[in-house]
Amino acid sequence: MYVSRDTEGRIISLHQEATAEAQEAISPRDPEVMAFIGQGSELDHSDSSLIRVIEDLVDVLIQKNVLRLTDLPNAAQAKLLSRKSLRQRLSHSLDLLNDNDKGLL
Repeated sequence: MYVSRDTEGRIISLHQEATAEAQEAISPRDPEVMAFIGQGSELDHSDSSLIRVIEDLVDVLIQKNVLRLTDLPNAAQAKLLSRKSLRQRLSHSLDLLNDNDKGLL
């Protein structure tokens, strides 16, 4: 990806190929590029929330026997299982009032 900048050094356009105005090569994941195309924290947060909704939807479909995990490609199965495991570990690590903690309250 190539960028064109204004006199203050801010990105004003992006190009797939070098042009007379855009000679500077830059990674598409560069924070400046992300900010220029509007992929900031609000969009990232929205994506994260939507991913959780999709994970929950897949869980419900599996519980209702509408979908089997094995119906999905192996890569999708691995990602879903990995995320589910991670979410469980995180939720347990945040469980401050565990039944095993006698005498806390």
